[in-house]
Amino acid sequence: MKLKVGVVGTGGIFKHAHLPGWLSHDEVEIVAFCDAFKASAEATAKDFPGTKVYEDYRELIADPSVDIIGISTPNLYHSEIAIAALRKGKHVFCEKPDAINPDEAQKMADAARESGKLLMTMRNNRFSEEAKFAKRIIGKGQLGELYTGRCGWIRRRGIPGRGGWFTTKELSGGGPLIDLGVHMIDMAMWLAGNPKPVTVSGSTYRKFADRPDASGNIPQGTFDVEDLAAGFIRFDNGASLQIEFSWASNIEEEKKFLEWRGTEGGFSLINDKLSLFTENEGALINQQPLFTTAAVPQHTANIRHFVECVLGREQPIITPEHGVDMIKILSAIYESAERGREIVL
Repeated sequence: MKLKVGVVGTGGIFKHAHLPGWLSHDEVEIVAFCDAFKASAEATAKDFPGTKVYEDYRELIADPSVDIIGISTPNLYHSEIAIAALRKGKHVFCEKPDAINPDEAQKMADAARESGKLLMTMRNNRFSEEAKFAKRIIGKGQLGELYTGRCGWIRRRGIPGRGGWFTTKELSGGGPLIDLGVHMIDMAMWLAGNPKPVTVSGSTYRKFADRPDASGNIPQGTFDVEDLAAGFIRFDNGASLQIEFSWASNIEEEKKFLEWRGTEGGFSLINDKLSLFTENEGALINQQPLFTTAAVPQHTANIRHFVECVLGREQPIITPEHGVDMIKILSAIYESAERGREIVL
């Protein structure tokens, strides 16, 4: 018997990231598509004969034949749909971020606990070969105590969907911090053993929203989120993390990076290239691991892990509590930027 999946949100992130994951598992079958723009759901369903089409997610989650709800809508609707689906007895896999504020993230976690169903939010960067390798050596103590790090994702010019929901705070919850920050902050915390954040300080900037793009086109639509965020996080184990995320800034080139420094060694993961920094016999050593096996695409690996957890074969490495801590951090950075002071969580 295959697990039956109903999808809410049939836009680009579903087609490029979620769909290949669902299709990759032999024990999963997509049986329904739902989108507020019904034409999008209908167009997607044409490639899957016999699937149902819905315009209202409430009708989909009421379908007793559906076991799993996959959510790939604008951020504002993640918590609403997830909570309703969990209360209807469905397992839920949701695109990041978990929610647009901590209260909603906590409600999602509560609904998962009360329902006994699995809730997991996309954290695909944990599934790269580089991240998994770093996790293994950290777990074996080879880097010693991780005490300070930094992470970020900075773009020279890379504003997504300008004038659409990405740049509309009501729908997205924020700019590059909530869009890109979820990925890198989560991976940094996971590699460090998921310490609890205790204080946060941050600044945000909106400098490119009203400028013409590279082609000279004048911006249209809403742009009321930041285009750059920077900050500093302290954790309950004494570790600290510097962060920086931008959609647009005057830098040499786009860069995605993560570092942790430990007492016995450190590492950097820059644009998906892993380097280790240790010492041996009085010499400083730089190492670059080579991965010879073909990697499963990260989004696909994340969804396959979710399915295996639903089937009881694996234990979740991504929990609703991780999502609550993440959204608390992001919300506190925005609050710190607005108030001009450090925020205690």
